[in-house]
Amino acid sequence: MFFRKSKPLNYEDRVDCASPSMLLLHYTGMESMEAARDRLSDPESKVSAHYLVDEDGHVFDLVPDDKRAWHAGLSYWDHECDINSLSIGIEIVNLGHEFGYQDFPQEQMQAVLKLCQNVMSKYNITYVLGHSDVAPERKIDPGEKFNWKWLAENGVGMWPEPTVEEYEKAEVISRHDYDAEKLFSFLGYNPMSAYIDVVTAFHRHYYPEVFESGNEGSICQESVARLLSLIRQKRARENS
Repeated sequence: MFFRKSKPLNYEDRVDCASPSMLLLHYTGMESMEAARDRLSDPESKVSAHYLVDEDGHVFDLVPDDKRAWHAGLSYWDHECDINSLSIGIEIVNLGHEFGYQDFPQEQMQAVLKLCQNVMSKYNITYVLGHSDVAPERKIDPGEKFNWKWLAENGVGMWPEPTVEEYEKAEVISRHDYDAEKLFSFLGYNPMSAYIDVVTAFHRHYYPEVFESGNEGSICQESVARLLSLIRQKRARENS
């Protein structure tokens, strides 16, 4: 009698049966959707994600939500290191910085929004993050062209709205990297990561305009004010 050897899965059980509490967004950074889909579906690649969103808005369901996909790698957020067990991974088709980084089409963004809202309706999602947030020394996706602000305006993730008081505090804090570094860690960034990488990752997500001036690795009053605003929102959510 002969038995057909089954193809190994490219996912596994979540550690301790964890329920997803994060949405982690990536770009594919490959030259075509087909190449990205093949890689994300190949057990030999050791890379996978729950969903893949094409430029035309088509969504591919690749891994069951209740399983641990392999998309975060070595990562950290808010004292947690096994981000794969705690997150839903969404890959968004985009050439990425290596192959000619381009804007994300609105049709694609609409699909990402609808997908995120659907996931959030099923799970208690606490954070909506980019790969660069949880791995600032290794990753830069989905990058500074991704429209995080628009997502937040539609109920997915947070967006900074500093108060006058926060701008006043930021004026002082922005002169002292040590004080700012503690705030980045409080928001969730890895305190062991290089400070310049954390600042750059923060700017990619919450202050992308700074990339136009080439100062993405340095804090200023505006970036600290935005950081304080996000910490205020985080505290309000934790106390609600």
